[in-house]
Order: sequence, then structure tokens, then C-alpha cells
Amino acid sequence: MSNIVAIVGRPNVGKSTLYNRLTESRKAIVDDMSGVTRDRHYGVAEWIGRNFTVIDTGGYVANSEDVFEAAIREQVTIAIEEATVIVFVVDVTTGITDLDDEIANLLRRSKKPVFVVVNKVDNTSLNADATIFYSLGLGEIYSVSSMTGSGTGELLDAVVKTFDDDVVEENTRPKYAIVGRPNVGKSSIINALIGQDRNIVTPIAGTTRDSIHIHYNQYGHDFMLIDTAGLRKKTKVKENIEFYSVMRTIKALEEADVIILMIDAQEGIESQDINIFHLAEKNKKGIMVVVNKWDLIEKNNKTVKVFEEAIREKIAPFTDVPIVFTSVTEKQRVLKVLDVAADVYKNRAKKISTSKLNDVMLPLIEHYPPPALKGKFVKIKYVTQINASSPMFAFFCNLPQYIKEPYRRYIENKLRENFDFSGVPIQIFFRQK
Repeated sequence: MSNIVAIVGRPNVGKSTLYNRLTESRKAIVDDMSGVTRDRHYGVAEWIGRNFTVIDTGGYVANSEDVFEAAIREQVTIAIEEATVIVFVVDVTTGITDLDDEIANLLRRSKKPVFVVVNKVDNTSLNADATIFYSLGLGEIYSVSSMTGSGTGELLDAVVKTFDDDVVEENTRPKYAIVGRPNVGKSSIINALIGQDRNIVTPIAGTTRDSIHIHYNQYGHDFMLIDTAGLRKKTKVKENIEFYSVMRTIKALEEADVIILMIDAQEGIESQDINIFHLAEKNKKGIMVVVNKWDLIEKNNKTVKVFEEAIREKIAPFTDVPIVFTSVTEKQRVLKVLDVAADVYKNRAKKISTSKLNDVMLPLIEHYPPPALKGKFVKIKYVTQINASSPMFAFFCNLPQYIKEPYRRYIENKLRENFDFSGVPIQIFFRQK
């Protein structure tokens, strides 16, 4: 199962800065005004060989005073339910506030591992002030400075110890997950495929309450379908439907082999779709895009091409992804989605013999070798595919450290041109011969 680390806490304690530090990104917008985190934040982090997903919950609170605190409490409730580990961030410069106390009350009742992270301990004189947070009754505290990164190593060492061991189960059937924002038609497409109202479909966004695994076996296809609309009906959780659906999407995404990203033709691809797309790419999953509600678009002879180009521009640099235009209500091209998903699944499992790889790739490399650096020439001797769950290739050469990103791109493009890896992220390694 996927390991999800949720960062919770009241506004302005430095959740986004910690998120940036853990995922080594500058994605979250950081500002001194509380409630600035707007974007939907989830990213992949890695520590001592363990990969996990980090969620910065700050982005999921509506910024109006009356619902603000209720929304934070609700978020903590969702995080307790869905995450593997909870990182509770507090601020050494303000001490314990009422809201910190309330969050601590919720966390004490949970069965999940909770790490109290005292942030903004930017110099040693503040270490003594941090000890007050022991009184929250949540066990050990971790003093960190998200700005400088001090203390985060000890925190991560402790966090990864709580993860379950990665159990790789034998999966005989392909697993497809249909993901996308609320109300794009995920449940409708499943009903159209299965031919029965397995899910309740209503026009209100966020009505699917359960993450459903469905065994599909007809029209020559045999696979497991994971329906991620995944929201359980909880009396405690009323508002944060979007946050909840993101948590569920991440879980399904880690479980699936192929991600079917559904977008609404009327709205186009939005930042949350792009986030999910890149998360699937980072997790080395097969990906395809389904543009639903295509019947509602005014057509001319360029519509499809223009729409496709707009999508590819936004998902760059990885653009070798199949795009299918459907109308689930009109039953248009619904089965084509399955055919394409099956192709992507095959591409992800594709193995190419070493002799064939060398026959094709070495002449291309000879024709356009890596640029020389500091008067030294890089010679690539041979190439082989590494045995893994998604396509990985090792190129053996004399000076791997001299090969730069543009050349890596060139190699990837040539592999795609010659061996059809549509919908699949490729990893390329240059190794010392």
C-alpha cells in the first residue's frame, strides 16, 4: 500500500516550507499571510531508498474566518483516516495556541503514528522553548527549521521506520484507475462499461462515497478497475470533499498500473489534473487522457487537434500520451478507452532484446554523439534494458557524468520513435563501462 505522509497544523506555522523541503521543490507558494497555500499540493519524496507521497494540507482550507477553524479540524480528521503518518507542525515562536490544543486532542485519539514537529527553531537558543510542546501529550518532539533544513533528517529517519514493508503482490490482471476532478464523469464511464448502475450517478460533484474495485471481463478485456471517486460518507466530514478525493486518488494511483485521467471538455485541463498527471509520471505508471463530454463542444475541423495541442503543451515535457475524446452519455468511444488502456499496459511491460536495442540505437548515437565537454569525448559502447516493472534502460559509456539533459531527451525521443512507448514514462541511466 502506498505510504502517505500528511502535514497538518494551523495556518502559518510553516507547513508549505516543510513540504518544499521534503519534496525538494519550490512548488508551494510561501508567504507570511496565513492561508496563502492555494494550490493542491502533493508530491513524491524519497528518503534512504523509501518513496512516499507528501500532502500539504494547507491548500485545502477556504479562507473565510467562520469556516476556517472548522475546515482545519475537518482536514485533520480526513488526514487521520487516510494517511499512513501524520506530521503535526507547530511554531516555536508562538508557543501552544488553542487551535494547536484542539488539533492535538484529535490526534491523541487516532491510532496513526503522529510526529510533533516544532518549526522555526532557527537557532540553538530556541531549543529550550521547544520543550513546552511535550505538554501536548503526543510523545517525542522534533525541532526543525524548515527554512534551513536542520533537523529534517532525524524527522525523516523516524517517519520511514513507521512505514509498512513494501509487499509486492503477484498481480495477474492489469489494474486501471480512473481519476480526475469531481464531476467529470468517472462513475458514468464505469456504469457505461459495466452496463449497470453500479455507482450512484448524480450531477452533484463528489457523490461517490466508496473506493470500488471492479473485476471487468467482457469484449476481450480482463482487468481490475479501481474507481477513485472514493469518498466515504462520514458525518464528521462535510466540506473537504476535494481534499478527500485527492487522498483517495493518490492511494488508487499507487495501486494501479495504468492511470486513466479524465478531464471535462468544457473546462479543459486544470492545475489539479496536471498535478495528478505528474504524480502518475513520477510513480512510473502508464497514463492516458480521456476528454469527456465532447458532445457538448461546438465542432469545426480543427477542434480535436487544437484541444490535443493545448493538453500536450500543459503536460510537457512528457507528451507521448494517448488522448481519447469521449461522450459517456452518448456512449461514444467508451470501448476505445479500454483498447488504448490495454495498449499502454502492454507498452509498460514491454521488453526489448539487447541485440535489437543495440542494432537500432548505436547507429543513431554514432550519427549524433553526445557533445564533447572540456575536450573529452563521450563514447557510448552499448545499451540494455533493465529488468523492472516499467521501462528502464542503461547506456554504458566512458564518461557518464558528462551527459547532460538535452542529450538524455534526444535518446528518450529516439527510443520512443523506434519502439512505441506511448503512455509510459521511460527511465534512462548512463553508467560507467
